[in-house]
Amino acid sequence: MIRLVWILALATLVACERGAETAPAPESAQPTPAATEAAPLAPDRAALAARAKTVFGTLPSEAVSAANPITDAKLALGRMLYYDTRFSKNQDLSCNSCHKLDAFGVDGEATSPGHKGQRGARNSPTVYNAALQFVQFWDGRAADVEEQAKGPVLNPVEMAMPSEAYVLQVLDSIPGYAPLFAAAFPDDPKPINYDSFGKAIGAFERRLITPSPVDAFIAGDLTALDDAQLRGLQTFLDTGCTTCHQGVGIGGGMYQKLGLVRPVETADEGRAAITRNPAEKGFFKVPSLRNAAKTGPWFHDGSKTTLDDAIRTMAAVQLGRDLGDDQVASIRTFLESLTGTVDTAYIAAPELPESGPKTPKPDPS
Repeated sequence: MIRLVWILALATLVACERGAETAPAPESAQPTPAATEAAPLAPDRAALAARAKTVFGTLPSEAVSAANPITDAKLALGRMLYYDTRFSKNQDLSCNSCHKLDAFGVDGEATSPGHKGQRGARNSPTVYNAALQFVQFWDGRAADVEEQAKGPVLNPVEMAMPSEAYVLQVLDSIPGYAPLFAAAFPDDPKPINYDSFGKAIGAFERRLITPSPVDAFIAGDLTALDDAQLRGLQTFLDTGCTTCHQGVGIGGGMYQKLGLVRPVETADEGRAAITRNPAEKGFFKVPSLRNAAKTGPWFHDGSKTTLDDAIRTMAAVQLGRDLGDDQVASIRTFLESLTGTVDTAYIAAPELPESGPKTPKPDPS
């Protein structure tokens, strides 16, 4: 009998000890937030980073061009030309007027005011990371940023200069520009020309690259995105947004029809206005999504005033998907993680060469 009592007591003791091993710890013994953060990262972060790298690639520090190698002299000249208003008809507009470098490269307007307040039909896209894209302008009418830089100067609705010759006349009339062009284009017997004007601005724009938390995540910092941003990246990939928004620009690598799945009414012919090919009506360059959270309003006409509306509309008309509020919010969180770092020293407005006695005066006509 005594032996039986001892056996029961021993069994009870063992059961208690096993119960203590499997029972949940009291609230006071649960890991602290700091201890949770210090725990090893879940394997899915590494897998998602690898998947993102496959789709987006690795962001370079500059957009290299064999036709226009970057030099310090070109950068110095291009920065000045970017900020100089004397290359507009009324000497009141510069590249920075519509593409404000201290505002993520945009002016925040649906369409930008040009000469005498005229408005074009399309939204001015950000200049940041633009050199990574395969063509320039919504309709792709410029092959690169060097060609693009020359367009608005002569556009009658934008900067409204009457001709290339007049731009060169203004350049020649400002004494400080001659040595700057000579230094930037030492092998050119006549360095002040309109192509050099575009090349200098283009070289400056080729370093307007904004690395973001997503790039740090892809590069191996698996803590660069928080859990919500991680879920946003997953939602973005799984929803099919990368059908068009792919590559280092996360867009900017192809043309696509607006209203691919569900029709969209727009008077803008898009690419067809350039090619005269009816089959390209409504096709536009897919915009880069880098800094998208900071560059509204959105779409080629600036018609979307909230990022949520832009996300919801794109999913519907391009993918045929009606997203729920949680999905939209998740993708927005991912887009916010694409907001990059701007090099404030690089974009600082420079001191410009003084006008000469023969520099043309503003022409308000």
